[in-house]
Amino acid sequence: MTSAPIRIIRGEGGEVEVEGPYDKFAAQILAHAGFLTFPTLRGQWVRLSFDLGRAWENEHASWAAEMLSAARYQVHLDPDLRISRPGQCAPSAPKHRPAMTAQAAPAERRTRH
Repeated sequence: MTSAPIRIIRGEGGEVEVEGPYDKFAAQILAHAGFLTFPTLRGQWVRLSFDLGRAWENEHASWAAEMLSAARYQVHLDPDLRISRPGQCAPSAPKHRPAMTAQAAPAERRTRH
């Protein structure tokens, strides 16, 4: 780990992204919080999915910051992404919404008599 913090910010285009140094373990924590990683010419671009709403983005960004802090990383979370004020309880894992995809019915088991 380095002394520079991992920064979770809202970028110029409105996307929530991660800047600064992070290692493999921090990348796993960010992935667990819903962040996606894309290769670029300068390294990696780590961000949340687009168009899921500001509340969802703030919830996942705050959760990622709390998990990284618990793992002893220095983290800077933009104030507009924070869902709780400093000194309040830490956010819990975001509640997952049910998938909106159709799923096939389970296959019936045939037994021989």
